[in-house]
Amino acid sequence: MSSDDGNTDIKIAIDIGGTFTDVVVENGNIQFSQKVLTTHEAPEQGVMQGVISALGQNNVEPSSVGLVIHGTTLATNALIERKGAKTALITTEGFRDSVEMAYEHRFEQYDVYMERPAPLAPREWRYTVPERIAADGAVLLELNDSSLESLVARLEREKFEAAAICFLHSYVNPDHERRARDILSRALPDLSISISSDVCPEIREYDRLSTTLANAYVKPLMAGYLRKLEAALGTEGINAPLLLMMSNGGVTTVGTATEQPIRLVESGPAGGAILALNIAAENGLEKVLAFDMGGTTAKITLIDDYKPQLSRTFEVARMHRFLKGSGLPMRIPVIDMVEIGAGGGSIVRLDEINRITIGPDSTGSEPGPACYNRGGQNAAVTDADVVLNRISIDRFAGGKVSLRPELAQAAIEEAVGKPLAMSTLVAAAGVAEIVDENMANAARVHAIESGKDTADRTLIAFGGAAPLHASRMADKLGIDHIIVPSGAGVGSAVGFLKAPISYEVVRTSFMALDDFDADRLNVLFAELRAEAETVVRLGAPDAELLEVRTAFIRYRGQGHEITVDVPCRTFSGSDSSTLKTAFEKEYTALYGRIIPNLSIEALSWTLSLSTATDLPETGKTSTETHYPSAIDHREMFDVEVGETVNAEVHDRKALEPGALIHGPAIIVEDETATVVSVSFDARINDLGQITLVRKQLTNTGA
Repeated sequence: MSSDDGNTDIKIAIDIGGTFTDVVVENGNIQFSQKVLTTHEAPEQGVMQGVISALGQNNVEPSSVGLVIHGTTLATNALIERKGAKTALITTEGFRDSVEMAYEHRFEQYDVYMERPAPLAPREWRYTVPERIAADGAVLLELNDSSLESLVARLEREKFEAAAICFLHSYVNPDHERRARDILSRALPDLSISISSDVCPEIREYDRLSTTLANAYVKPLMAGYLRKLEAALGTEGINAPLLLMMSNGGVTTVGTATEQPIRLVESGPAGGAILALNIAAENGLEKVLAFDMGGTTAKITLIDDYKPQLSRTFEVARMHRFLKGSGLPMRIPVIDMVEIGAGGGSIVRLDEINRITIGPDSTGSEPGPACYNRGGQNAAVTDADVVLNRISIDRFAGGKVSLRPELAQAAIEEAVGKPLAMSTLVAAAGVAEIVDENMANAARVHAIESGKDTADRTLIAFGGAAPLHASRMADKLGIDHIIVPSGAGVGSAVGFLKAPISYEVVRTSFMALDDFDADRLNVLFAELRAEAETVVRLGAPDAELLEVRTAFIRYRGQGHEITVDVPCRTFSGSDSSTLKTAFEKEYTALYGRIIPNLSIEALSWTLSLSTATDLPETGKTSTETHYPSAIDHREMFDVEVGETVNAEVHDRKALEPGALIHGPAIIVEDETATVVSVSFDARINDLGQITLVRKQLTNTGA
């Protein structure tokens, strides 16, 4: 690629994971990528290593880069590992312990050893001030400014880096929080402050507290990292705008990400969901299951009718990975997915009754699985894949990580083989089978909770480890079709390049539909539109914008609401029946019936604004079939049949559309490898994607 063409359309996407940092460079229809180990102590170093390598190897001048899009697990890892800022919580007098009382119920009713995640601010770091606002926004007790001024010395003495201000009912009247912020900011200009009326202006005290406290906790860390990254990019001559991927599948500016970093907690997985959405559209698939397995975790997302499921609730740092309520709740816009500790680096061990268990802890990149030869002593899933001969030693991570098979064998033998008196090969197969079952079980539970099934879907597999495990996952879920897209090993980063610039705002504003106030709702949505547009226009000054409105509605007396689409127009009095009809339709879809003669009420309203992005058109299907010659053969253990099979090895770059490969086979590329089990055949479609079809369906063209 020429470096002197002055092309400013070149884009870079960067995804920092727990094990690898992925860099994708795009110039028109041309993409190239780099995968490097994540540098946890200074993440920007790994980023720049990947960026410089990708640009240099492809003869691209840094000054020609026009846009950088970045997603990172930095905020998530800081919450999980408790490595954020020293943060004070300032709340209404009498409510100091709300963040610890949480929902006042047990997420595991009969576990006497049940543990909740500890609050990010321990009790001695929680302070209260006299003030009180009623649920309707009326001031019952004025904020005592002097109490805040006396608090300054304590905050300074304790050397707090951040503060979260969360007063009762501030979602309806933010005046006290804003005054408190201004007082503390004047006295302590270096203190990073988050207020709940900005971060989470919604009803439900504990959720709002938890979200605001988490935002404050990671804010100094993220602000410092983004400053370092911008400086590092500038030093290399990359002066392009830097945008950040958010959990809802959109991108936003550095300024917004710095103020509300909590919106970035699922930014990497969200990019993967955007990629899967585009793959579904290209192939005309209305029901897919996105399967993203990297070095640390596996993520599973359901996509129907070319729309991923969206949510406003999410849990971070669950004490028990499958149990809702065991983590820290966040009320942020997020693509709804299930995430478990099942990645290539997930640690393998035996439990107290000698069952193989996987994760949720990971070896990460430092030291990594035993086969990385970086000092890691723990066996990991990647070690099992090496023992099973699924991974091409010389192609792993583009040749940047030199794997040592003998270390993988020793680690698996020590962790599983010797204690269970089985061969190393069978032990590795057991590891693979357990991790696959864990992921399949998570997918089943997620589908059931959503009122859906997995069997009639196409599995879209991406991430460094997913194509290795996709065939067996499909067996367990009753899935007959799999797609492995181009660039699958860096799939989330590729997804970043397809994401719109967007922002979502929410407000709690109670309204009974029997007492519908169209004027108040019109004013509310005008305010939401203005706030969202201010953010979006920073990254897209002249772009056409798409607006989506939703309402959170319930029957009176219910504890939770369902999401209902709201028309994007000026409301009139007759829209009371419009909202009622929409609510009853959604309620019936979820629960099979409505509840007659009950009042209906709306609690919160959201407005999402994004740049308009069109999904790709469905591509044609090749009818020509040819059978490529293998570049090699390999003895690979196939877990499904429980024995070693002679698998053909194919180089993905050499495969043309229409190529048909009968399993068992392995299709290798720099960032991953696709295992075609004995039950599947693989075909390259006209888009260059690997499509795996169950063998009994191949001849029928299904």
